[in-house]
Amino acid sequence: MTVQAEGTFYVQAIGLRPKVHVSADGSGVVGHAGARLLTDLADATGLTATYSAALRSLRPRGTGHDPGRVATDLAVMLADGGEAIADLAVLRDQAGVFGPVASTPTAWRLLADTDEAALASLRAARGSAREVAWMLAAETGEGIPAARAGGRELPGLVLDLDATLVTCHSEKEQAAPTYKGGFGFHPLLCFLANTGEAVSGRLRPGNSGANTAADHIAVLDQALAQIPDAHRHGADILIRTDSAGSAKAFLTHVRDLRKRGIRTFFSVGYAITEPVRRAVRAMPNRLWHPALDQDGTLRDGAELTGMVHVDGYPTGTRIIVRRERPHPGAQLSLFDQDEGLRHQVFLTDTPYSGGGSAQFLEVRHRGHATVEDHIRCGKTTGFGRFPSRNFAVNAVWLELSLAAIDLLAWTRVLLLDGELAAAEPKKLRYRLLHVAARLTHGGRHLRLRISATWPWRNELATAFHRLAALPRPAG
Repeated sequence: MTVQAEGTFYVQAIGLRPKVHVSADGSGVVGHAGARLLTDLADATGLTATYSAALRSLRPRGTGHDPGRVATDLAVMLADGGEAIADLAVLRDQAGVFGPVASTPTAWRLLADTDEAALASLRAARGSAREVAWMLAAETGEGIPAARAGGRELPGLVLDLDATLVTCHSEKEQAAPTYKGGFGFHPLLCFLANTGEAVSGRLRPGNSGANTAADHIAVLDQALAQIPDAHRHGADILIRTDSAGSAKAFLTHVRDLRKRGIRTFFSVGYAITEPVRRAVRAMPNRLWHPALDQDGTLRDGAELTGMVHVDGYPTGTRIIVRRERPHPGAQLSLFDQDEGLRHQVFLTDTPYSGGGSAQFLEVRHRGHATVEDHIRCGKTTGFGRFPSRNFAVNAVWLELSLAAIDLLAWTRVLLLDGELAAAEPKKLRYRLLHVAARLTHGGRHLRLRISATWPWRNELATAFHRLAALPRPAG
């Protein structure tokens, strides 16, 4: 701060920081105290119990650490921001808050002993916990929120599929060169746009094709198996992908799911092929109409259905194109450079009736871009770094990472309000999970005392109170 007096400037002195003396002999103080929310939420949704049942065969003598509890602790550690199995020490060395936690070698053995059958059981257990979490959301609030697009709520559920590249800096089983010139894995993932839950994922070699229909079908089927039955058979389910999901076999599978009573629809990107280019050039300017943006901005769009043959695609498939003035730095194809406009095309089987206008469908499809945020956050919640040279171990690690993402999503839906109810993992960790507290005993209770000066103390305390009020599953 400066003060002027008679032409002279003076700088007001800033108080020095108080001197501190540091020692490593403290007691009764714990860090990452907010992560106890996640362990208790895993218990409240039945995740810990169902994990224990799923992995019972890995504890034949009934001694040592419960494998299900170890799996839950690993998921909590990943949700808390841990990057390696050794980071379990954060929980293990604070037994007063987190109880007995397995050693690093024990956790390694669990991952190594989890075969394909046990991995499938882990997925089923997570699905059971999801059903409880959604029931709790319905009982204590308004249930699972709706996804939104263009200022409107989307009916039912929205599943977003996308693949990502994960770099490996050492030789790992099935790691391979990627199409971008790197080296590592190419997992395919599916997120629920309504809540940000990571419903399914498939670990794949780095050279796996982006548009492999079989992988898309497998990941979608695993995602649908995660959705509680009342929602899977009682709500519209929109499947969104980029152009990698435009394979005819995949879209035919999406349509065939209706025969099983699952009301699925698709909205997928589509490559700008030569027939599309001819149709765009032939489209009169008067037939281009304003398209909606998420913030209300207008841009040009048109429907090419009938002008481009979509043979082999499900009946009722529509092809819609959007064009806009390219923003600085946009990557343009030769066709875009010739036209001076950027074009994006997608396919959908949503009918005209029921609000299926081209403008709304286009802004709805563009909402698929949020999956990139979910993947970015997921890479800080486990699957951005795989710990083992063994592919099967890394596949289990991916599944536990998905469970960690789910725990954070359920925390937002069930326990938080306002800004924190929409916060990304980084913000939740900084404000809630990594808070320090004092651990005291009194009146036969163990008390976690959050600092009275912590800015988000009330939000954290409210979350713990809401968690304590949640009904626990029987058994």
